Amino acid sequence: MLRVTALLPLRQAHALAVPLAAAVWNLSADARRITLRNLALCFPQMSQTEREQLARESILETAKFACELGRVWVRPVEEVLESVVEVTGQDVLEQALHRGKGVIVLAPHIGNWELCGLHLDRQAATTYLYRPPKLTGFETAMVAYRARAGAQLAPTTRKGIAMLVKALERGEIVGILPDQEPALDSGVFAPFFGVPALTMTLVSRLAARTDAALVVMYAQRLPEGRGFAIRLAPVGSALADPDAEIAAAALNEVVERCVREVPGQYQWEYRRFKHQPDHSKNALYR
Repeated sequence: MLRVTALLPLRQAHALAVPLAAAVWNLSADARRITLRNLALCFPQMSQTEREQLARESILETAKFACELGRVWVRPVEEVLESVVEVTGQDVLEQALHRGKGVIVLAPHIGNWELCGLHLDRQAATTYLYRPPKLTGFETAMVAYRARAGAQLAPTTRKGIAMLVKALERGEIVGILPDQEPALDSGVFAPFFGVPALTMTLVSRLAARTDAALVVMYAQRLPEGRGFAIRLAPVGSALADPDAEIAAAALNEVVERCVREVPGQYQWEYRRFKHQPDHSKNALYR
């Protein structure tokens, strides 16, 4: 499927996503329910009609991501990067690299986050944290696709965390998806859109240990298949606060700020609030 969709021009890939999104909306009760639950929690001021419209947009954008994935993973890297037609904040990344203490790039699940990695691979040596997929047979292929421009892939294990520390000590780039729910013993609860969310403490621990610079990044999908705009912005020092809850709240605030810029391109289908502060599981997702 990846190789087939890789053959499609970007506009045709997006056209293919339209019936795919309609099928998901109509046939996947889980995806529809989870998306609407998340939006109800995060945007209580919206009407039901507005939330449903945003939910449909989110599922369509996620379908577009699925139909773009073959292009990003399979086509020649330089050809893929030609679809980046705009970059804002490049000077932020260059200044962060110039410090020589490494850069932690936070890439939330917005737009096409896989494209962020290829852009970073052209700036400096890179190491990306990844969560091994449930389909164990797919892990080898996934790592190969993501590493094809020279990146190292670090699994969410003790060995993988050590790889991140060493990369930062060498002054390199480390990429992390900051809005994934960690294990209970690897996170704290902090507000995300005002809702308690189990949030990773890894970012603050890495920043405090290495004094690395922090940058947030996402690849916004432009309309009518015109390509993508890379957005980079600095991140405040609060993410390295020794108080884990303060640092986690600052991390979620950074992600929330990006999501508010392009809310329809965020992956609202993810069970972001699955765990509750009392360690129970959120009944809203059932």
